Amino acid sequence: MNIRQMQILEHVRGSGRASVEELAAALGVTPQTIRRDLAELAGQGALDRVHGGAILRSGASNIAYEERRRMNDEAKTAIGRACAAQIPDNSSVILNIGTTTEAVARALLRHRDLTVITNNMNVANILAANDSCEVVVAGGLLRRSDGGLVGDLTSEFMANFKTDYAIVGCSALDEDGDILDFDMAEVRVSRAILQQARERWLVTDAAKLGRKAPIRVVSLGELDAVFIDQPLPAALARLCDEGGTRVVVA
Repeated sequence: MNIRQMQILEHVRGSGRASVEELAAALGVTPQTIRRDLAELAGQGALDRVHGGAILRSGASNIAYEERRRMNDEAKTAIGRACAAQIPDNSSVILNIGTTTEAVARALLRHRDLTVITNNMNVANILAANDSCEVVVAGGLLRRSDGGLVGDLTSEFMANFKTDYAIVGCSALDEDGDILDFDMAEVRVSRAILQQARERWLVTDAAKLGRKAPIRVVSLGELDAVFIDQPLPAALARLCDEGGTRVVVA
């Protein structure tokens, strides 16, 4: 399964189905390319083909998420450690949905006196092992595919907090410096999270560079820091410099 096919599964997971045309537009490829990818994914049992597109096969979303968790695992681990190293004990943190934010959670297991607010059930389960960490889990609609909690209730819940740090992941980071995602419900929560923190950080592996997704979350220049495993391209590095966004290469 290649990166584009993982993006297709992530897109389909958001609504349960997607058309060839919307996938082609979101990923910037031809409909013929999408049809070939859908045929391969159907052959692998990851989704079912329907007229004009595809739907997610029951149980396939969890497989897709496990695949995504394993992608670039070493890079995500390094990013998680670099990010956690800059979070002092006795801090408050919001972590959102994503495999890289889960890597941050694992790197926080030895921190003391943390308060972590999250809409990621996986993050909550990881940090449950840290008896010096108070974990606050958002309400909302449970997305079984990845353990994420999303929806208006989740966004409203996040508005009750003001934390030291908000740490978010993304599905794509384009050449304009825009952080992008596939699921509008998840994007609303991410925006709410970013509004509730004194420091706003992005954690992402370099594989997200140049990817495409249809929904804009925020610009790199609006963040305080980005943690990544490779140096940013010159144009994005310049954007960060102009916006005062620190770039930490793990």
